Amino acid sequence: MKVSIVGPGKVGMVLAYTLMMKGVAREIVLIGSNRGKAEGEALDLMHAQAFLQIPVTVRAGDLADTAGSTVVAVCASVPTPPGMTDRNVIAEGNADLLRRLLPEIARAAPDTTLVMVTNPVDAMTWLALKLTGFSPARVLGTGTLLDSIRFRELLSRLIKIHPDDLRAYVLGEHGDHQFAAMSVASAGGEKIEDSPERRALCETAKNLGIEVHRLKGNTCYAIGLSAAYIIEAILLDEKRTIPVSVRIDGFVGVENVCLSVPVVVGAAGVELYLHPDLNAEETAQFQAAAAAVRAVIKKVEG
Repeated sequence: MKVSIVGPGKVGMVLAYTLMMKGVAREIVLIGSNRGKAEGEALDLMHAQAFLQIPVTVRAGDLADTAGSTVVAVCASVPTPPGMTDRNVIAEGNADLLRRLLPEIARAAPDTTLVMVTNPVDAMTWLALKLTGFSPARVLGTGTLLDSIRFRELLSRLIKIHPDDLRAYVLGEHGDHQFAAMSVASAGGEKIEDSPERRALCETAKNLGIEVHRLKGNTCYAIGLSAAYIIEAILLDEKRTIPVSVRIDGFVGVENVCLSVPVVVGAAGVELYLHPDLNAEETAQFQAAAAAVRAVIKKVEG
C-alpha cells in the first residue's frame, strides 16, 4: 500500500515517520518544493527503517509519483506568520497553493483518497473537492479529530474515566466555531452529564493548538498522529468512527460546506455518515460553524 505525502515539512515528516513505524504503508513518497530536502528526509527514514521488522520503501518524488497511491495526504502550506492566532489568515495563500497541486494529483492518482491536513482545513477540504472532482467519500480533512482527543483528555481528568472509554466529540469547524456535542456524550452506555464546567473544557481544547504554536512556532506531533490515525483506518479498512471534516449535505439543514461530524472510515474512505441527535443549542452551533466556514470559502474560491 502506497501513501504519498505532499508537503514533507514538520507535520508531513511526523506523519511519514509514524506510518513507517506502524508498518501500515509499504511505500511512502515524499513530495515537496525542495526536492533535495525531500530526498534527504527519505534517506534518513530509509536508514531508520532498517531497524524495523516490516520493510517500508521511502523515496522522494514529484506530483506524478502520486500515481497508484491508496492515500495522498496533503500537508503543504504557506509559512505561518509568527504569533498566528487565526488559521484563516493563511487561507488565501494555501488556496493558491492547492490550485497548483491538486489538479495534478487528480490527474496522476484519480482513484486515490485525499486526506487534507492543510489549514484552514474545512475550507481547504471543500476546495479540494472542487479542484479534484473526487467523490465526497474520497476527500476528508483531519477536522476536529485532534480537538476531540484534546477534549477527551481534559474530560478524562475531570470525571476520572480513561479517555479511550469516552464517546465524546468536538464537532463543527476546526477553529473558533467548534463545540462539544455533550448531549450525545457517553461512557459505558451511560450519558455523560452536561455542565458549564464540562463544556468549558472544549474552549480550553480549542485554544491548545494555538497555544502550542505560540510556544514553539508550530504544531506537528499530535496533528501528524491524527493524520496517521485516519490513514491507518483507510489502509487497514478498520471501519473506525472518527470526527473528520467532510462535505455536509443536509445534516441539521446545512449543505454544501465541509465540517466535522462522526463518520465511519474504511478502505472506501467515508463509508457511513453518522447523524448525532444534537440538541437545539448544538444545532445552532453547527449552523454557525457552517456560516463561518462559508465566509472563508467565499474569500478563497475567487
